[in-house]
Amino acid sequence: MKKNSTISAFLALVATCAWAQEQDSVKVNPLKEVVISDTKFAQRKEKSGKIIEVISAKDLAQKTGQSLATVLSQVTGVEINGNQSANGKNLGYYIRGGKNRQVLILIDGIPVTDASGISLEYDLRLLPVEQVESIEVMKGAASTLYGTGAATGVINITLKKGSKKEIEGNAYLNIGSNNTSSDKKYNGQDFNQGISVNGNYKKVNYFAGINSTETGNMSQIAPPNESVIYEEDRFSRQNAIAKFGFKATEKLSLNFFGNYDRLKNGYDLTFDNTGFNDTGINTTTSEQVRFGFSPKYQYRKGEFILNSGFNKIVRDYTEFNSFSGTTDYSVYESRNVVLDGVNKYNINKNFAVILGVNYQFNDMLSETPFGNIENQTTKFNIIDGYSTLVYHFDFGLNLNAGGRLNNHSAYGNNFVYNFNPSYNFKTAFPLKLVASYSTAYITPSLYQLYSEYGNANVTPEKNATAEVGFETQLSSNKLRWETVAFYRDQTNSIDFFYNPVTFESYYVNINGTNKAKGVETEISYELTAQITLNANYTFTQVDKALDRLIPKHKANASLNYQPNSRTLFNVNYQYFDARKDVFFDGNTFGVTGVELDSYQLVNCLAKYELVKGRMSVFAAATNIFNETFVENIGYTTRGRNFKVGLNFVL
Repeated sequence: MKKNSTISAFLALVATCAWAQEQDSVKVNPLKEVVISDTKFAQRKEKSGKIIEVISAKDLAQKTGQSLATVLSQVTGVEINGNQSANGKNLGYYIRGGKNRQVLILIDGIPVTDASGISLEYDLRLLPVEQVESIEVMKGAASTLYGTGAATGVINITLKKGSKKEIEGNAYLNIGSNNTSSDKKYNGQDFNQGISVNGNYKKVNYFAGINSTETGNMSQIAPPNESVIYEEDRFSRQNAIAKFGFKATEKLSLNFFGNYDRLKNGYDLTFDNTGFNDTGINTTTSEQVRFGFSPKYQYRKGEFILNSGFNKIVRDYTEFNSFSGTTDYSVYESRNVVLDGVNKYNINKNFAVILGVNYQFNDMLSETPFGNIENQTTKFNIIDGYSTLVYHFDFGLNLNAGGRLNNHSAYGNNFVYNFNPSYNFKTAFPLKLVASYSTAYITPSLYQLYSEYGNANVTPEKNATAEVGFETQLSSNKLRWETVAFYRDQTNSIDFFYNPVTFESYYVNINGTNKAKGVETEISYELTAQITLNANYTFTQVDKALDRLIPKHKANASLNYQPNSRTLFNVNYQYFDARKDVFFDGNTFGVTGVELDSYQLVNCLAKYELVKGRMSVFAAATNIFNETFVENIGYTTRGRNFKVGLNFVL
């Protein structure tokens, strides 16, 4: 695959396509679109009290070659830090001034987490975008429906399932360079390939697929100057997924899923200036096994859904110890069980009651040079009951209100609620006004409660978000515009206490309130039948305690030109404002604040269907002007790179 003759032949195949990049900013979708995230049941977007960003299957098809993190980082109000760095680098999720622990990830409606992680976060690097059908991003506090972690946003990922045909296959191959701005090796260093089969026969639908990704040619950390050459940290990922659905009756459908995901990559030490930071010894592997069962029963007045899932993640680290000159080995293992039963009962055509019960179990174990943690004692369970009332008035007013009682085996009870009205001006002009006030909580992790730095007295972090906004369609639906302003309070924040004299270290709740506020706006305009402009802008202002790696201003703009149904050209511009970061001194173990410069990226894409509905090719270019920039202090970022790809529908 990596031979020059293969690459040359493949490049010749797409020589008729212009350079490209599929990073077009996410489109604002029509108000008549169906969304799920704000009620857990499908409803028309015009009746939703939230402004929900939808990345459809069509949008994803126009972004072939991008990672899931890169796709999400183009959504209004979302910053996925690390999506422009080496593939193996950890990702940071920043929505409305919140961080990873405050962003809940759902896969097919089921919350996913790594229970052995410090912040109960989920690693999006595990999931290839090629297995994703669509994504909904709902911003703001959402713990009433989704429980712990849904404090600043919910990313609801729907994986692919069987098509309407009895059998259909898909195969794809992408090859690209993987350079920093100082590197000019435009040969194959980024490979992504996969194959899937799916279909629908009588009462059965199915989907099965495998994916493999391999990248090299980049060190995770940046060398101090161009005369220093660091070894490359390779990244590999393998994924296998299977989904099976059976329509038992007209009212009852049964859905099963299972997947296996494996990451392996090299990494370097986190110290920035010790001289030991670059090493070829450090490697880490993450293995995930997920399976579950989701039956759905529909009856005359409503429907019932049970989302259930089991998730096991094992992470191991082989790491050079710069103090002893030896190699350390650590392993972390976690299990997570989720059962979420929710029923929607329609009292009449305008009034619905949603009742649900959620159960979660988490445990972990770890073996490290600093000590072991056993899963017999390092575990907790959560049982939540929740209710939401949804009322649609005939004159355009919509009300969504609810509450949730959280019962946690470690800290007891906690109550959250939401109130979310919206109003559609149906007769005057197509304008929807939205407003909401919602509260949320973040459960302390097993690590924060029970590790060597744990504190069993830590209680949930709490959030409250108020927002107001609008969305509209004008000029015969050619112009679509949505804007929302938000204000968020964060209290009882979980932080790490360290005494430099006694070396006492543990997790604590800190007093005081931290605030975040901002504005998010997105616009799409159909200039002609062939040309569409999409743009979004995010303003975020946070208190000093929250201000790390969060750009105050961020913008995306994209121009799509589709001269015919088989051809697409795209030019995309991205602006990232200056951000604050911290420099970790490996000699003094001190932390110094730094400011990262703003940067701009220009990318472009060309895509063409060689055989309509059967075979397509694309060519992409990222960071066309080869700008040198920093996402995280001390880490490398990508310079100008090219990628080509071929997709078959069989």
